[in-house]
Amino acid sequence: MIERETIVIGGGPAGSAAAWQLANRGRECLLLDRESFPRGKLCAGWITPEVLEALEFTSADYPHRFLTFEKLHISLSRLSSRLPSVQHSIRRYEFDAWLLERSQAEIARHNVHRIVRQGDAYVIDDRYACRYLIGAGGTRCPVFRSVFRDRSPRHKALQLVALELEFAYRWQDPDCHLWFFTERLPGYSWYVPKADGYLNIGVGGIADRLKHNDDHIQRHWQALIDRLLEHRLIDQPPGDPHGYSYYLRDNDTLTGFDNAFIVGDAVGLATRDLCEGIGPAVQSGIAAGNAIGSTTSYETESISPFTSRHRLINRALEAVYLHKSGAGRIRRRIAADAQPIVSQAAWL
Repeated sequence: MIERETIVIGGGPAGSAAAWQLANRGRECLLLDRESFPRGKLCAGWITPEVLEALEFTSADYPHRFLTFEKLHISLSRLSSRLPSVQHSIRRYEFDAWLLERSQAEIARHNVHRIVRQGDAYVIDDRYACRYLIGAGGTRCPVFRSVFRDRSPRHKALQLVALELEFAYRWQDPDCHLWFFTERLPGYSWYVPKADGYLNIGVGGIADRLKHNDDHIQRHWQALIDRLLEHRLIDQPPGDPHGYSYYLRDNDTLTGFDNAFIVGDAVGLATRDLCEGIGPAVQSGIAAGNAIGSTTSYETESISPFTSRHRLINRALEAVYLHKSGAGRIRRRIAADAQPIVSQAAWL
């Protein structure tokens, strides 16, 4: 039996951030992941400046592809804006491997199947044991499945489904493009260029809303391809996309129990406006590491559910995603206030 004070399951940004924080506090940690790194990962790879700040590095420290957007092209229903912004893109294939190496964590490749509580310890597949357990395994996290699911089940209405593709492409437009609610999509589609000739495109929406509308995400993928071709953002159809799903946060989700914690997508911490997950994943991983390495408690309430800094935009996007009452009224207010929003450049 291999015993460690803390075992982190999942080597993505949330797990790496937790391991990095534990190392900073001089605490023993073993990280398990079913894959070896670097590994492919479906993700637009959009990171905010807050991610760099939380992990204490700059673009000059990062040795791989790193692109900064000077502007965001936003289309919200019939409104379009080109807003000054500072955001970044990375390739998850490179970013996750670099974060994991930087964490200085002890790493073992292992696909977790069974977690049981034995006295004060968690025992994993009769092979590993720990006092503290951090689940950073994404939507299908085994820690969520074994420890949290029965106590705090996910809500189907908060499930998001997405199709995306990342491929080598010599793009001409270096800015990020986002299209919200086109053709009744309960979500948005994106065009995210990467440095040195890579491009990520995708479309995502609330699965329950698509089903309610007798709609399907594949139709919106084709609409995105047609739009990109029309605007000459790509010159030919790029191939078939890959699909995945995850959950948006629920304020009542249990995140810590009996020395076990879940972080990142295992909690459903993607933001409710732009469904951006890397920033919340990093923040929650650091918070879990702090809770183990000090006397602070683990809580995710301080992690903002929004990427946007404009309250009206936040409410509108959340209302349309989650089909809350008042969505139409909020959209009408956005239309009325469009010019002030554009002039303030306060989206992100």
